[in-house]
Amino acid sequence: MTTQNVTQDNKRIVQQALTALVATGDVDALAPLLSDDFLHHRPDATSRTKPEWLAAVGVALVHLADMQVEIQHVLADGDHVVLHSRRRLPGGGPEIAVVDIWRLDDGLIVEAWEIIEPVSRAAANLTWWEIR
Repeated sequence: MTTQNVTQDNKRIVQQALTALVATGDVDALAPLLSDDFLHHRPDATSRTKPEWLAAVGVALVHLADMQVEIQHVLADGDHVVLHSRRRLPGGGPEIAVVDIWRLDDGLIVEAWEIIEPVSRAAANLTWWEIR
């Protein structure tokens, strides 16, 4: 299989995982696409294992059942897929920009990183290097 085919397969797997999760609101649809040693990394340097992350996503989805997700970009290069989306939280909640980075191995998602920023605070973060 060529690198281009692997890249496209990985992109398809990530899109399938997100579509299944958003469409069903059920983490069981996502679980088979994650490796047993899956790790979800957060910007605060904590990580969650597959069972921990699936449980956290399951709890979050109860409150986010009507969240609107608009995928802006899906970029893939080898074993990495980057997904940029804008999400509107239910009940008139804030709009957020999300960047997910997924690493795949042998057809399964083995690692994920996620960066979330409320769109309303984006301007304040343009000068992140200034001491406040």
